[in-house]
Amino acid sequence: MGDRGWGQPLDEAAHQAGCTSSHHGRPGDQGTGGGRRFVNRVSSSIVQVDPGFAEVVRAAGPVRWPARSDDPFAALVEAITYQQLAGAAARAIHGRLMGLFDGVPTPTALLAASPEALRAAGLSGAKQRSILDLAGKCTDGTVPLHDLHKLGDDDVVARLTQVRGIGAWTAHMFLMFQMGRQDVWPVLDYGVRSGWARIHRLAEPPTARELQPLGDPFKPHRSTVAWYCWRSVDAALPF
Repeated sequence: MGDRGWGQPLDEAAHQAGCTSSHHGRPGDQGTGGGRRFVNRVSSSIVQVDPGFAEVVRAAGPVRWPARSDDPFAALVEAITYQQLAGAAARAIHGRLMGLFDGVPTPTALLAASPEALRAAGLSGAKQRSILDLAGKCTDGTVPLHDLHKLGDDDVVARLTQVRGIGAWTAHMFLMFQMGRQDVWPVLDYGVRSGWARIHRLAEPPTARELQPLGDPFKPHRSTVAWYCWRSVDAALPF
């Protein structure tokens, strides 16, 4: 998936349904002294922990995260739409989906949409079921989104993965790109594993299980480490 934002804000109806959340700073934008100085300090600390990152840090420069949406429901709808699709195809389908509702749909509007209309937008049956499950659980309070900012990372993952079609990878991307959490270590992402292998001149990428403990020395800045792993293989950010 190509570099992109996380959609646009929901309207007031979604807010009343409890499907909006508070802002969090993006990874690398928090801390004293301003964003750029903080990013440079974090990047320097990563190189101190592992000098193997020096080349990619020097080449890629400070971390640059895509803009976030104010609306977690819209972000998750977009994330589901983009799953397992190339960027251009996913953008086209997402655009048609938004066009059905003259903008970002509310959970209620999605639940009222006909299967034929969603199929015509390009959503597969599996993605329709995922998006409708998200809308239903957001509406009935099973998966509230308004208070995610109060939860720790593991609790956010546990809540989001109650939705059909949202697994750990999607939840980790949401934590990084929507909530701005700084210490996410997305070992299920092949780009991160490939980048780690290239940085450390390994013949094969490590498995997720092998990579998991290798991130421990970088706490609490593993999101930034993942970003540099993506950059090392010149991979587009997942969102």
